Amino acid sequence: MPLTAMHRSSLTAGLALRRRLATHAPSYEKDCSSITPPYARLIEKLERVRELLNNRPLTLAEKILYSHLNDPEKSLSGGGKIRGESYLQLSPQRVAMQDASAQMALLQFMSAGLSRCAVPTSIHCDHLIQAIDGAESDLKRSITSNQEVFDFLESAARKYGIEFWKPGSGIIHQIVLENYAAPGMLMLGTDSHTPNAGGLGLLAIGVGGADAVDAMTGTPWELKAPQVVGIHLTGKLSGWATPKDLILYLAGKLTVRGGTGRILEYFGPGVASQSCTGLATVANMGAEVGATTSTFPYSENMRAYLNATGRAPVALAADKAASMGYLSADEGAEYDEVIEINLSEVEPTINGPFTPDLATPLSKFRSFVEEQGWKDELSAGLIGSCTNSSYEDMTRVAELAKQAKSAGLVAQVPFLCTPGSEQIRATMERDGVTSTLQDVGAVVLANACGPCIGQWKRDDMKGEENAILTSFNRNFKSRNDGNRLTMNFLASPTIVTAMAFSGKLSFNPVTDALTLPSGEQFRFSPPAGQDLPTEGFTQGKTDYYPSPTPEPQPETEVIIRTDSQRLELLEPFSSHFGKGNSNPRSLELPPLKVLMRVRGKCTTDHISAAGPWLKYKGHLTNISENLLITAVNDEGGDVNVAFDHDHNASETENDTIPAVAKRFKARDQPWTLVVDDNYGEGSAREHAALQPRFYGCAMIVARSFARIHETNLKKQGVLPLWFADKADYSRIGSGDMVETIGLADLIQGRENAVVMLKVTKRTGEVFVIPTKHTMSEDQLKWFSAGSALNFIRSQMS
Repeated sequence: MPLTAMHRSSLTAGLALRRRLATHAPSYEKDCSSITPPYARLIEKLERVRELLNNRPLTLAEKILYSHLNDPEKSLSGGGKIRGESYLQLSPQRVAMQDASAQMALLQFMSAGLSRCAVPTSIHCDHLIQAIDGAESDLKRSITSNQEVFDFLESAARKYGIEFWKPGSGIIHQIVLENYAAPGMLMLGTDSHTPNAGGLGLLAIGVGGADAVDAMTGTPWELKAPQVVGIHLTGKLSGWATPKDLILYLAGKLTVRGGTGRILEYFGPGVASQSCTGLATVANMGAEVGATTSTFPYSENMRAYLNATGRAPVALAADKAASMGYLSADEGAEYDEVIEINLSEVEPTINGPFTPDLATPLSKFRSFVEEQGWKDELSAGLIGSCTNSSYEDMTRVAELAKQAKSAGLVAQVPFLCTPGSEQIRATMERDGVTSTLQDVGAVVLANACGPCIGQWKRDDMKGEENAILTSFNRNFKSRNDGNRLTMNFLASPTIVTAMAFSGKLSFNPVTDALTLPSGEQFRFSPPAGQDLPTEGFTQGKTDYYPSPTPEPQPETEVIIRTDSQRLELLEPFSSHFGKGNSNPRSLELPPLKVLMRVRGKCTTDHISAAGPWLKYKGHLTNISENLLITAVNDEGGDVNVAFDHDHNASETENDTIPAVAKRFKARDQPWTLVVDDNYGEGSAREHAALQPRFYGCAMIVARSFARIHETNLKKQGVLPLWFADKADYSRIGSGDMVETIGLADLIQGRENAVVMLKVTKRTGEVFVIPTKHTMSEDQLKWFSAGSALNFIRSQMS
């Protein structure tokens, strides 16, 4: 492919940049053999794709996706529309798993009977570390209380040749960005914020454990080709505005559903001025609008970050790939939608409470608080997490801390800081960032997820309405401290830090002054962070780190105690059809009883709560006790209440949702749920699909689904159907019986098959409603087999 003027100027700029990088020279070099994408092979495959697509211009997202197709001819030769219509069979290059989701993923992988992973895979211990009083004691306590799980994960990693990042090493997404991410690659991660790695110009996609097992077993991974939204950035951020404010603004514009089934591809002159870690922040929170992932064209700052983190060989290979046009969109590429954003007009933004898309400009936030009648009080400020824990973020807030200290100020509320990785923590400590924050009252927590995912043992404000300000990415009710009345407002680390010195929600550090004890007025100056450390990064405690590309040790025994309450071997789910079940309806589902109609927002946090339940992630029986315990029953409006219309004399008419689900299971009564819009938004946790399936759920009918959760349901043999008419949601209630009509036609591959639902009300009324579905040919095979894993096993045998 000939060099365009754009490519030539990019290369020239790159050479100039490399001459300027001496001050950011890495203090170590990594083994990049398993990290560097096979660019020559990807570009060769992309040429085959171009022929199939009549050489039309491609977006960057399309280039990366299509170059990872398992069989381009099979996926693309049908002609017609691809984006939003076709299913792609893909070959991801890498899998990353955090310790909570890795347990179930590994239990599924083990049942496949393979001796090693088909692609490089890593495990990251970050979710099981609880924040109480500080990094050192929290880490020691959490290792002791979770030793059984860590032993299981480490032994499985050793047996199958998986890189194991020990507790204390850091948060999965920061570690992936620092060590594994590479421009133009496709990777999967068992966490919804896996797209964070997109800050390095790749496609990193959050999935459930069963999807990860596809890649780990060498099975083509299926994805419905997403639409591609182009986000054209012009101008430059200035003053107090940060990349976090860009994505907070965009979340308000797109809402939590606006990115569903879409990749957000940023382009334009505004991209080049953003740091690699700043772009990662933007990509990270793309998950909050439901986006499949986010990506950016290869830039000088990406190259600088690769060099500074010991991956110069990756940077050199990416330079060559970029010169061949692989790492940016083609001129004339068409997007499904284009959103224009002038970065010069972006201002600090605060989102919340209780949903990440309720965006309020900082300049209007005081009025918003007053209109809602909330107390003008901040109860805590928390910075860090996978979204904003880079060196740039931490040096920016340290500058504010220095300003405050010089004025004699200290934080007026608890001020907690979570470094993203051991590398960030050690570099912060060496460069005086940590001591600067501690001097004004900050408590530095362990390198882990901590309060962001509910691992926060908070002793104050229990049952009280209160407001916290965080630089996190998600703010659903009860998520952070278990208190439904805690309002979490999302903001940039700089805004969180500045407001912690005021203790008031009404404080605007851009315009307002603080009164000092002397009576003088003090105003903050806009802080500037340092993208990369002048003396390079220091790795810190390297005993947290794995050996690169370990060989499997097949003689290793995977440690699972027979009496464990934390870990449980999985029993395969049975098929809804054929031998071994009591279904008399052939390839139609058996008659299903409606467990409940779920009202409103129902995230995966509602379906399978985290916090104290994280300890049961490897034990399906135990964790299923939390099924839907914070969901609202639309028939009565109560939380965690379900009705049992067939109860016997010794049972109550209503009970908790998991209790009634267990009753249905004990009676061998398969059941269904009726749910609202965007069901299953939020985390990628596949337990939200495993738990209802474990209790006997065979189908869920929704006004709409979130992408990852819908896929997770399909993987576990639960049929997700969409109401053709959303008004039909309110026509079906608990205790009604539902039967599928036309499912057999769909399974047998008849064209234009439509699945109807025959509903028999408790009153005897009968009606039929139409539904829609997104089941592909392969997904119907999973469903027929009882689960995707059942189908994979059948193919291997």
